[in-house]
Amino acid sequence: MGRAGERTVARQMLVWQLAVVLVIVVGGTALAWLDARSDSTAAASARALDISLAVAAAPTVRDAFADADPSAVLQPYAERVRGATGTDFVTIMSPTGTRYSHPDPANIGRKFLGHIDEAAQGQAITEKYTGTLGPSVRAVVPVTVDGTVRGLVSVGITNRKVDRQVLEALPRIIAAALGVGLLGTLGAWAASRRLRRQTHGLGEREITRMYEYYDAVLRAVREGLLLLDHDGRLTLMNDEAARLLDLDESATGLGLAGLGLEPGLVAALSGGALHDSVHVVGDRVLVVNQAPARWEGREVGSVVTLRDRTELQGVTAELDTVRGLADALRAQNHESANRLHTMVSLIEIGRPEEAIDFATRELDVARRLADHLVESIEEPVVAALLLGKTTQAVERGVDLELAPTTSVTGMTLTPHEAVTLVGNLLDNAIDAAQASVGRRVRLSMTSTPTSLDLVVEDSGPGIEPADRESVFVRGWSTKSDDETEGHGIGLALVGQVVRRHDGTATIGTSDLGGARFAIRIGARP
Repeated sequence: MGRAGERTVARQMLVWQLAVVLVIVVGGTALAWLDARSDSTAAASARALDISLAVAAAPTVRDAFADADPSAVLQPYAERVRGATGTDFVTIMSPTGTRYSHPDPANIGRKFLGHIDEAAQGQAITEKYTGTLGPSVRAVVPVTVDGTVRGLVSVGITNRKVDRQVLEALPRIIAAALGVGLLGTLGAWAASRRLRRQTHGLGEREITRMYEYYDAVLRAVREGLLLLDHDGRLTLMNDEAARLLDLDESATGLGLAGLGLEPGLVAALSGGALHDSVHVVGDRVLVVNQAPARWEGREVGSVVTLRDRTELQGVTAELDTVRGLADALRAQNHESANRLHTMVSLIEIGRPEEAIDFATRELDVARRLADHLVESIEEPVVAALLLGKTTQAVERGVDLELAPTTSVTGMTLTPHEAVTLVGNLLDNAIDAAQASVGRRVRLSMTSTPTSLDLVVEDSGPGIEPADRESVFVRGWSTKSDDETEGHGIGLALVGQVVRRHDGTATIGTSDLGGARFAIRIGARP
């Protein structure tokens, strides 16, 4: 919650919304009042004009102008019309404006107060004017006999009566304004409640401070960080996550399927919590963790962390190779001890010739293998690797054959990359061949300072054509589901090395019966 004394964003928005509602209601009421007054004035003006035209057309009025005293007829007639129509005055006058009738008989014979020039010329007019009865809305029309203007008629309604009509409509205006105000208040209250839930009751300074701190933390951490909502849409990511996944700001708001990630990673993230799950994304090996994000007991999405394990995986592979070499040396030490004991025993039982023959044969096999590796492979790291893999293969009952055409006169790869490339391919080939009948692996390698041709074949079950496109891309593995944890990375690392040097990697069927991996990097010799 926000700090004591600090108003929440929801409360501030409620106050502002209520202020806006108040301004709208007051302004709307004022506008409605002005509109009603304008309408009432226009209606009074039209009504005065209609009555004036009717009076001017009456035969009694037209005939009265021929009498010696028109007022004797027109005054009582005008008062009857005024009473019947509810107007404030009905004045009948001569073309020059001398009154023949008026609500106040004392004004009969006096000059009419108002504009009569246009009416005297035969035109009906309406106007607002202040006369003897005060401000009024009036109409002035001519009385014509045989085309000649014989007199004028003016009918008026005072502004007081117009205002009384507007006041009669005021309760309806106020009721409508109160209704609008009530609806606006309810709407502001509902919006405030929703905003309060969404902002968790925090104040604006608290939200600003949280945003600044969280943004600084997100950009400072060395791990990639993704925030996903309930529907799996990306709501937030830091710079490291954008770098590791090759994303930009346009990815925010997209679902997992729209981010262009590897299908295996998308499936893993869609499946729930993850713990140190290894995935290959492009040229990177990432360790992925995913956990639900909760607020006050509610699950609001999930948090995904990404760690770049590419270099560590390469070092681990190299360490595995070194460990294999150490195991091979230990095995050779054990075999050497057995052979030495055998030779000593032959001498002790008085058969030195057989002891010498046994030792010579064993030394010749080891010497020929070492001489072949030294003669054909100048890179000591690769030679040591092959020597260790040969011993490892023998221990596992697999025949590792080095093709006579193998020649390493230079390396276009670093020793680290060479160990990753050759070691992983041989490990997979030995694993595959161990379960076959022939149990054979064949390696052919031609390397110069500018190029590399490497072919590794085995007698294993091979790789289905449908799987060959994904072998180097998604950490593919032939292991069963129970064995896949931690596997499927070696070939992905091989693919990384090949792509890094713009090489090619093809998979086919070997004449040994299993898979054939062919790697080409650099210019052809």
